[in-house]
Amino acid sequence: MHSYTNADASILAVTPLDRGVGVLLDTVWGTVLDAVAGLTGIDILGFPFMQRAYLAAICIGVIGPLVGAFLVHREMAMIADTLAHSAFAGVAAGLFVNAVYAVAVPPLLSALVVAAVAAVLVQTLVDYAGAYRDTSLAIVLTGAFAIGSVLITATDGGIAVGINAYLFGSLATVSRPNAALLVALSAIVTVGIALAYRPLVYITFDEIGARASGIGVRRYNQLLAVLTAVVVVGSMQIMGVILVAAMLVVPVAAAAPVRGFKRSIAAAVGIAQLATIAGVSLSYVYDVAAGGTIVLVGIGLYVASKLGVRFRNRAVAGIPAADESEQTAPAADGGRE
Repeated sequence: MHSYTNADASILAVTPLDRGVGVLLDTVWGTVLDAVAGLTGIDILGFPFMQRAYLAAICIGVIGPLVGAFLVHREMAMIADTLAHSAFAGVAAGLFVNAVYAVAVPPLLSALVVAAVAAVLVQTLVDYAGAYRDTSLAIVLTGAFAIGSVLITATDGGIAVGINAYLFGSLATVSRPNAALLVALSAIVTVGIALAYRPLVYITFDEIGARASGIGVRRYNQLLAVLTAVVVVGSMQIMGVILVAAMLVVPVAAAAPVRGFKRSIAAAVGIAQLATIAGVSLSYVYDVAAGGTIVLVGIGLYVASKLGVRFRNRAVAGIPAADESEQTAPAADGGRE
């Protein structure tokens, strides 16, 4: 009689989805970075956990500015921070259920569900709160964080260690399933923005005109809010809850001097790629928090962008520094081309 070992059991338990994830992360992405590591002599590119971290960084560098561009130009960046704290409550809920009821609930899945529900609630408050929009968002933000803190202390601090990685971000949290989930979420966000791009641009720069044209403004606003929740949940693995909103704001702000909405988004994605990849690399080399390092690199690029505009304006005759904001603002109609 053949006796099965633990290795045999693990092989038999492999599903087609697991095999697909293995092909994506190992056969394709892993092979590419292994080859680059061999050619360049950069050893960290050959480490599996760093390969997953770089893949996550690239995904975050794409979807953050894609959604953030609409939020920033609509002065709704606060929503990202609110949803990040809602996602924290979702993570705490998942860890709480795992600890108390011994039910296997992936924390990122519970975070995604809670953040999506919060996104609809937040957008509803934004639609109806009027002048009290900031107050409504602050209530949801603090309420969600309060729920998360209560769930953590309800287990006598038993899940506090697990929650720290989600609060501050960690390269080690990007496991194979989490990396595959982030790739899937990135695809959803990219496709969603591509399909709804024109209505979203119209609403962003002329919401009244969009309503008059018969566009379902409320529906698209809720879609943008849900996509923001998806970005937040995907990015919190590396960025952490506290800093995740930065990836929706800082690259877009750094790309502000670029004229035309489409071109400014492309520039923001490029800046975000530089910030995330450099931040992950520096985080590993100096053994510091990945999220904080990425944000600091991004802010450095933002400062460099502002200084570059100032020096350019001084070099061009007849453009006083006082007109800088007017010269650097993205053209609203540039995105409709």
